[in-house]
Order: sequence, then structure tokens, then C-alpha cells
Amino acid sequence: MALNPSPESLRRRAISSLIILCAAVTGLLVIHQVTTDPRTDDAEIFANYIGMAPLVSGPITHLYVTDNQLVREGDPLFEIDDRPYAYALAHAKSDQQALEGQIGDERRIIAGKVSGVDVAKAGALSAEASLARASAAVEQAKADVANAGAAVERAEAELSYATNNLHRIEPLLAKQFVTVDQVDQARTLAISRSDALHQARSQLALAQAGLAAAEAQYKQGQATLVQSHQQVQQATHNVTTLEPLVGQIQGKQAAIDNAQYNYDNCKVDAPFNARVTNLTISQGAYATAGQHIFTLIDTRVWWVIANFRETQLQHIRPGMKADVYVMSKPSIRFHGVVDSVGFGVTPDADLIGHLSPANLPDVQRTLNWVHLASRFPVRVRIQSPPTELFRLGESAVVVIRGESSLLPRK
Repeated sequence: MALNPSPESLRRRAISSLIILCAAVTGLLVIHQVTTDPRTDDAEIFANYIGMAPLVSGPITHLYVTDNQLVREGDPLFEIDDRPYAYALAHAKSDQQALEGQIGDERRIIAGKVSGVDVAKAGALSAEASLARASAAVEQAKADVANAGAAVERAEAELSYATNNLHRIEPLLAKQFVTVDQVDQARTLAISRSDALHQARSQLALAQAGLAAAEAQYKQGQATLVQSHQQVQQATHNVTTLEPLVGQIQGKQAAIDNAQYNYDNCKVDAPFNARVTNLTISQGAYATAGQHIFTLIDTRVWWVIANFRETQLQHIRPGMKADVYVMSKPSIRFHGVVDSVGFGVTPDADLIGHLSPANLPDVQRTLNWVHLASRFPVRVRIQSPPTELFRLGESAVVVIRGESSLLPRK
């Protein structure tokens, strides 16, 4: 015979069932909330940072910052002894001025050589004119020789006629066919024609001598003209150019620019609002170019690098809102927005072995004997970050407001 349950027993069973149902509903709601709004405490505060290294070497004469100091953009950080670089700049400028003076002197020398070329060309023109005059003189001398030769021929003909006439009438004097006076006139004419012949021959010899002198003058003119042309060529070849010196101008200017660049880099200012950290040098120490002396953390933009399991990434997209809590101020909620979702991490060496370095994020798993889901970094940019609150590497908790981020935030 079955016993009927008492009302008290039924009530207890109902309460138990209700509790189990509420727990199940609550668990489902929690799972749904965690799924749609993923959260992780595997997160760190992150900001851009740069190592401050001088571009020139030298002792630090002024160090204007201390470790962990907050600096503003344009604030002086440190100065390096600039005297060697000032000397180098002055030397480079002096070399440029010396080159400019050398170019000026060379211009004047070239101008003088160009004038020499002009003088040589004028001499060549004068030699050509002298040669032309000598050629005309030769032609004139040849004409004089021809005229003197013709005069000699005439004188010889006249002397022959006078001599023949004298020989013809002298025998007639004895027969008194002619008078003594006629014979004397014939003899005088013959003597006169003989003197005229001697004079014509002398004029011919003088004309021939003039022709020889004119021809010699012409040959001298030819030699002078050739010499003048050679002088023109020599003077032209002696004219130099400014190209070798002008080609050095860019090199001298580059030396000045380099010296000015080194001199300007002796004073280093803050490139942006930042926090000084890891200061390991003091005033008076020797700073070597390219070696970091401290680090600047860029305080303008702060991120949270949050590592989420790969099963949660389907609920995270760039642009979603996020809540950020830092361990030092757990009661303060900071607003953020998902900037990007990582697409690569360093593969687990326990699964596939060691690979060559690939500069990927190295997200460690917590258990080695269980196949855990990989974690990928999600970058969340903090909106309106405070200047002095965050620290690089500080632990944080991130809650991604997935679909709920589409609703207005209270």
C-alpha cells in the first residue's frame, strides 16, 4: 500500500525544483552574458615607447629630467657638449668660403685667358692683313720688274739704232756728204742711248731686288700668320673651366648641412608628451651615439592588450565598446573601444616544435598537459585616458560589450 506524500514533503520538493531551475536559468544567463560580452583578466596596460639615444657622441653637459618624470612636447631633455660640432660647422663654412674665393679667382684668371685669346685672334687678323699687303707688294714688284724689262728693251733698241746710225754716217764725213756737226750729234746720241741703257738696266736690277724683297716679306707674312693661328690655338687650350670647382659646391654644402645637423642634435627635446623611465645615466657621463640612455613612454594614447581565447574571438569585432579595470584602481571603470583583433601568435613549441623567430606575440598557455585553446591579443584603445594613472605593463581586466555595446551606455 503506497503512502501519500505529505504536504510538507511536496512543498520541499517544489522548493528544491524551483531552486534547481533558478540555478540553471542563472547559469544559462551567465553563460550567455559571458559569451556575448567576453571578459578576461589576462590583460596589461600598454603604450608606445621609444628609446632615447643621442645622434651624436659627447659628454652630457645638462640633464634636465629625472627618472619617472612627466615631460611635455618640446621640453628639453638633455644637452651634449656642442663645442666640437660648432668647430666642425665653422670649419665646413670656412671651406665653402675658401672654395667661393677660389672660384672667384679662377673666374678672373679665365677672363684674362679669354682676353689673351681675343688678342691672339686680333694678331692673326693683323697677320692676315699684312700677308695681303705683302701679296699686293709682290704683284706691284712684279709689275715694276716687267716695266723695267720693257724699258731695258727700248733702251737697247734705241742704242742699237744710234750706234748703227753713227757707223753709217762716219764714213760719209771723209767724202763730205755729212758735216762734222752731224757726226758729233750722232755720236752724242749713241752715248746718250748707252747711258739710258745702263740706267734702264739699273732700274731693272732695282725692280728685281724689290720683287725679291716683296717675296721675302710675303713669306715672312705667311710664317707670321701660321704663328698667329698657333698662338690662337694655344691661348684657346689654356682657357680653363670652372666645372671642377663648381662640382665641389654641393659637397661643401653637404658638409655644412651635416655639421649643422650634428650641431643641432646636441640639444634633445621631448618629441611628444611622455613619461621618462629607465634613466641610467647622469650629467657629465659620456653619451655614445645610438645607445639608449633612457626610455620615453608616450602618454598620449594608452591601450590594453587583452588575451582572449580563440573561441571568444567570434564575438569580438573592431569598434565594439569595452570596459577596462586596472588592478591599482579596481573601482574605476575606464571606457575603451576595440581597435584590432590579433591574427597571429607564436606557435606552441610543445605541439609543433620550435620555429625560427617570427616576431609574433608570445601568449603563454597555463597548462601543458591539457590541450587548451590558443589565446590571441585584442588591442583595446582607452578613450580619454588620464595622464598620471596608467603604468605600462599594469594588470587589467577587460570586458567586451559585444552586442550590448550597440545600446546607449548609461
